[in-house]
Amino acid sequence: MQYFVVMIDYGRRGREAVVDPEITRRGIISRVSSGEYQNILFIHEIAENSVDDVTEAILAEAALPEIPPEDVDLQASRHDHARDLRKHEKA
Repeated sequence: MQYFVVMIDYGRRGREAVVDPEITRRGIISRVSSGEYQNILFIHEIAENSVDDVTEAILAEAALPEIPPEDVDLQASRHDHARDLRKHEKA
């Protein structure tokens, strides 16, 4: 059996260990990326009789990619804005 333990720190309100045998590594990464899990103290992977600290690996996988400003399509943004303005004029 394999499962994850996510320890969340709520400051003065205490700590919470989230343990759900049904959630996968992908699910943990998704929750970290979405911001559902914040202020994480550690993430442990429990498998058979061993415990591995996978905090850094999961936080690295959950990090949003950095998009350099030169790769952003500003022209598309202007077209989207113009379309939104036209949409509101008709309403």
